[in-house]
Amino acid sequence: MTPQEKATALGIDLSPLTPGYLNLCIRSGNQLITSGHVSDLKGVLGKDLTVEQGYAAAKDCLEKILRSVHHAHGTLNGLRCLKLFGCVYSAGDFTDQHLVINGASDLIHEIYGKDGDGYHARSALGFAALPTGVAVEIEAIFEVL
Repeated sequence: MTPQEKATALGIDLSPLTPGYLNLCIRSGNQLITSGHVSDLKGVLGKDLTVEQGYAAAKDCLEKILRSVHHAHGTLNGLRCLKLFGCVYSAGDFTDQHLVINGASDLIHEIYGKDGDGYHARSALGFAALPTGVAVEIEAIFEVL
């Protein structure tokens, strides 16, 4: 099954997002670079929200990224995920940012394979605040194969 078929089977909406102030996904050479995509969920991990809620928020961000990538590239096929950069709105003593961002990484693995084109580099960092109080923001870099 192709990545496009896997995403469709998972019920991921691939319709374009409404463009905002900045380009949601831009191509440079053989790379697709996304802007940060934010979760619908708001709140602070380790205070208002659980790791499980954060995991779902990270997955939500990645689904939005896939929509932007699909819109820019026309398909999810022929891509390799190179890097995810995950930002987590965190309480001062919260140290499970990596478990939150696993929500995005696990979805990439499910669509592109953990050992293949989905085997990516990643950062998962905690922040004192994120725009509009969102729980998670993620950006991605894909290689066009």
